[in-house]
Amino acid sequence: MPTALHWSDLQFFLAVCAQGSVGAAAQALGVNHSTVLRRIASLERSLAVRLFDRLPSGYVLTVRGQELVAQTAGVAEQLEAAQRRVAGGDLQLSGTIRLTAPDTLLRAVLLPHLARFRALHPQVVLELVINNRFLNLTRREADVAVRGSNRPPENLVGRRVGKVQTALYAATAYLDSIGRARADAAPADADLPEASVHDANLPDADLHWIGHAEPLAHLGSAQWIARHVAPERVVLRVDSLITLADAVAAGFGAGWLLCPLAAARPGLERLRAPPPEFDTQVWILTHPDLKRVARIRALTDFLHEALTTDPQLAHG
Repeated sequence: MPTALHWSDLQFFLAVCAQGSVGAAAQALGVNHSTVLRRIASLERSLAVRLFDRLPSGYVLTVRGQELVAQTAGVAEQLEAAQRRVAGGDLQLSGTIRLTAPDTLLRAVLLPHLARFRALHPQVVLELVINNRFLNLTRREADVAVRGSNRPPENLVGRRVGKVQTALYAATAYLDSIGRARADAAPADADLPEASVHDANLPDADLHWIGHAEPLAHLGSAQWIARHVAPERVVLRVDSLITLADAVAAGFGAGWLLCPLAAARPGLERLRAPPPEFDTQVWILTHPDLKRVARIRALTDFLHEALTTDPQLAHG
């Protein structure tokens, strides 16, 4: 016979449906795989029905499971909206803020500012989520996002605080080792070559290059290397912009680096000025329901003031 339904069990059921698998639901909810299975089993006992068929390929909704999904459509969104509205009434400058940002911005720009904010507001606890993708602020995966994007999500509110530029760098020691003229022979304002770099009669025509692995192939700098650099001149490919900067500093060759990352590494020389088409805007974003929360507003206002004057970002 059916027994009392536990609403928290329903949350696990809806998470499996939304995420597409038990493993993905466990990751989204921050629990282990067995916990999700146990709560699904509890829900099935409460309803006295089987909600999923356990197949070798994974969990598949039964007819009863599909009916439950239809009957509860929108419940999760309503609960999350209610949670955001309640949080929006929080006027105390205390509590936890989950801030997400890519590792490049955190290391090169954000951490000193966040330390100053924490000193000003000791009752606020910052929880940093280092992630190079957009977390879902609607589902409260984070409260505030600092992101590099030329097309931020339309469902979020925020302000642009500047842009990160990318320029071509090589280590002085590397340039000396190949006996090539350095930045003084290739002015910082030199135009980018439209032909192959090897046909452009440039001082750096024989440079070794550090390229981009597949996760970074969408970047304008990666596409430039693909167009202008012969494959045999690319001696290393990386899937991290921080590793790219480290590799240039280590003397592997030349590479297109985010200017704040290059500035933090001594011994590098700029070979080309930042092309405007490589610029990435930096945004401070939050969900509309959270913008009136005191601690959220305090952090976003603080970061806006700090970042709009930070010399590591380009402005204007």
